[in-house]
Parts: sequence; C-alpha cells; structure tokens
Amino acid sequence: MSGGAGERLVDGYTLVVFDLDGVIYLIDRPIPGAVEAVARLHAEGRAVAYATNNASRRSSEVADLLTGMGVPARPEEVLTSAAASAELLRDRLPAGAPVLVVGAEALRAELRAVGLTPVTQADEKPAAVVQGYGPQVGWAELAEASVAVRAGALWIATNTDRTLPSGRGPLPGNGSLVAVLRTALERDPDVVVGKPESALFETAARRSGGGRSLVVGDRLDTDIEGARRAGLDSLLVLTGVSGVPDLLAAGPQRRPTYVAGDLAGLFDPVAAVRVPGPVDAGGWSVTDRDGTLELAGSGRPLDALAALCAAAWSASVPALPKIRPIGPDAAHALESFGLSAAA
Repeated sequence: MSGGAGERLVDGYTLVVFDLDGVIYLIDRPIPGAVEAVARLHAEGRAVAYATNNASRRSSEVADLLTGMGVPARPEEVLTSAAASAELLRDRLPAGAPVLVVGAEALRAELRAVGLTPVTQADEKPAAVVQGYGPQVGWAELAEASVAVRAGALWIATNTDRTLPSGRGPLPGNGSLVAVLRTALERDPDVVVGKPESALFETAARRSGGGRSLVVGDRLDTDIEGARRAGLDSLLVLTGVSGVPDLLAAGPQRRPTYVAGDLAGLFDPVAAVRVPGPVDAGGWSVTDRDGTLELAGSGRPLDALAALCAAAWSASVPALPKIRPIGPDAAHALESFGLSAAA
C-alpha cells in the first residue's frame, strides 16, 4: 500500500478471514478496536469468517463467545480445527467407527455430530486417534493414545500450536502435547488439520464465491504460513504473538503480504503497509554495512519497517539482523517496534 487517499486495504477483497485469539480477542476480552472493525465490515456488507486452531470449543460456542463480546457471529462463519478434524475422519472412516479422543468435550461433540463414536480406551480398538487441546489432558489420555497408535490407529492432530496466549504469557499449546506423543512414538502425526496446514483457509475461501480472500492473523508460524500455503494474501497484526523481530527473521514461507499495528489497517491507508517495500522510500533508507542494517531518514514508522523487511529478507539465511539507527527519528522508529539498536 502506498498510503494514497482511498486506497483501503479491505477494498481489494470480498472476504476477510480472521484468526481469533490475538486478533479479535485475548483470552476473554476483545482487543481494542476489534469490535468496531468487524462492525464496520458488517455495515459495509462484507463477508467475514473466523478460522481458529482452538479445538476446545465448538463452532456454535465460538459464535456465542464472539457475540457476547459484541462481535455478532453465526456458527457457519466459524471454522474450527475440531470440526475440520471430525469432517476429515468422517470421510475416511466407516459410519459409527470408534475414535479415541485426546482433548476437550467439544472435540467429542464434533465427532458425534458427524456420526463417529468417541472412545477413551485403546482396548476399544479405535480406528483413529484425534488429538486436540484440552486443559485437563494428562498422562493417562496420552498413554492410551500411544497404545492405540502403536496398534495401528490413524493419528490426527487438530493443530500443532506450540503455545497459546494467556494473561500470564504464552502457555503450552496442543503442539507441546503432540510433541509428547511424537517423542514416545518416534514419529509425526499422520495428518495435522489446523494452521499452518491450508485446510481451514481453503474452506473459508470456497465460501467467498470466487472473490479474493484476505487472512488476518497474529502468528507467522500458523496464520501467515497457512495463508501462504492456501495461496491467499495475508495481513499480520501486531496485537498477538508475533512481533517485529519475528517478522524480520521470518523465512519465505512465513512472510505476510501486509503488516499493521492492529485492525485499523484494514480501513486506514496509512495504518498498513505492504512488505517488503523499497529499501529507499517513504523518507527512509536502509543500507547493509557488513551485515548490520543502517536505518536513516524520517517518516512513517511502517515505511521504515517495510524497508527493513526488504533488506533483512534479501539475506540468504533468515535471521534477525543487527540494526543501527542513524539519527533520532530512526532510533524512535526502532524503539516503537521493540527493536534494540546494534552496538
């Protein structure tokens, strides 16, 4: 985006697909500006969808949660990894087949809804194991899953998010629990359904009626990579897990199309930027001095970020480069992004 008048990011898309935690809300509270942003999309008659790796709630429960926060949502707008996992197993297994569940009650409910039978013991000879996040998951469930997979059951992971956000910082997510079984079984799951796999976003895009879809997320390793795998444009908002240091060090498969501080970037042309940008534009210039990036000039901090992305991503090996500000405006821009200056 060049920041010209009327060049709103949202105008280029017929469907906006939101991640939830870190984009719309944090734990149980809406992120500032999120309610207003979604209301504006609705008022303009734009299609929205919500794609979440959270397998501990059903689509209807997520819709109720959003509505209770002031974001009116319908169950059919919500795509969860639990529902997608159940649909995948429905297509692969005979009707009524037993499936051992490691996770929350929502995952069991989704299996029942597609005609499969949730079980808890390997002795019940499950045809598959489906593993999703649940706050009560413990050793006993993991042990049953291990026995069942060794006996030949198909192993499905709803997602492999290593962490999940909380008011106390990142906590172990389903990916950390999958890693326990991966270590015990010395192999990976047969299928991972959620982001960064493309299934959730591809399902959402099919609902856009052939128009263009924009994925909005806060995690490079799930939302942005998943969007790229699905062939969709993406907007990284800096309200959740991934920050500017992560962005500058991102490999090609985790680089978004746009970056914004928050959801205002959907509507305000100066609140979002396309990345990478020119290394010499918007009043800024970036020069590579023996592996240290020197940022000079002044202007909109987002333009400085786009220039830094261009320089950092041109390196053959992705890594967070050393950055040196030249002048107080450059120092202020780096500080606003949580970047420390090179000595």
